[in-house]
Amino acid sequence: MPSPRSSALLKTLALGACFGSALASCVWAQNPLDEPHILPPAHPKVTDSGVPPAVPIPVLPSGANPAANSSTAPADLVASASLKTREKPLKVGVELVLVPVTITDPLNRLVTGLDRENFSILEGNEAQEIKNFSSEDAPVSIGVIFDVSGSMSSKIEKSREAVKEFFKTANPQDEFFMIAFADRPEEISDFTQSVEDIQGKLVFTVPKGRTALLDAIYLGVNKMNQAKYPKRALLIISDGGDNHSRYTENEIKSLVKEADVMIYAIGIYDHYFASDEERLGPALLSDIAELTGGRSFTIDNPNDLSDVATKIGIELRNQYVIGYRPKNPVHNGKWRKIKVKLNPPRGLPPLKVYAKTGYYAPAE
Repeated sequence: MPSPRSSALLKTLALGACFGSALASCVWAQNPLDEPHILPPAHPKVTDSGVPPAVPIPVLPSGANPAANSSTAPADLVASASLKTREKPLKVGVELVLVPVTITDPLNRLVTGLDRENFSILEGNEAQEIKNFSSEDAPVSIGVIFDVSGSMSSKIEKSREAVKEFFKTANPQDEFFMIAFADRPEEISDFTQSVEDIQGKLVFTVPKGRTALLDAIYLGVNKMNQAKYPKRALLIISDGGDNHSRYTENEIKSLVKEADVMIYAIGIYDHYFASDEERLGPALLSDIAELTGGRSFTIDNPNDLSDVATKIGIELRNQYVIGYRPKNPVHNGKWRKIKVKLNPPRGLPPLKVYAKTGYYAPAE
């Protein structure tokens, strides 16, 4: 017989479609916290609309810089980002590693209400002791990477609406910036808490030119050097693969692997791909997003844009955050693999875990 707790969880999963899945990632270094932020045990909750209620979280202290640019970066992008070459995202004094985690059920619904004992975490092959656990809503620094290439002409209005709907899920303390891209990326709004300001500037973007998607991701990741909060995410809205960037796919994958930024993507694709770049676009966005613990959503109907953007926004508000102090004290600057495992209550269907797969140890 399932336990009362697992029965409650199953009932919750059956009630409504909690949105989407995995904005689950972002490992960053923190100063030691004297007391863990532990969420009191609670059964999963779902509102009448099927969306779990968001709960405000304390802001976790910042301790890491995102990855920096390649030494082969284009001069205009390097100037825009104002960065040194190849800084590691996690620097000196990694006392506590924090890992945001998203859990979904077989119907891709968000699962909330799990407790600390339902999780375990490995660094390499060694189990780590969970020191901190929370399941709350923290302010986020968010960058929107918006495609205004010529092929977006028929989709631009729906894409603008999607951004508007995404902003409706925001925490009042969140900050945003926006980069639009066609032949090259351009920052159209610096960090601001005024979503109206960004939406006003977005109205004046005119679709034209080719698609420098990879360059736009590069610029967005590096813009996060100026972020206020340790929890950071990029939302990419694009309708095709890259065909005009100076950066290569491998360079960008290396960059986002080092960066402390979660990436979500909405790919809007036609039923028939006009080029190889468009055909490869869904896989490109998916690979990049999954490296960060995020996820890519592929749609073929612009009318679905707003719903998907809302799902992503809600996922950002409903994550578990696991914190541990690494047992390995060596400061060698090397990549350390991590794996989050779920120990669900009995009686639940198979659940999926989304989390970033590692971080860089401090170099000294």
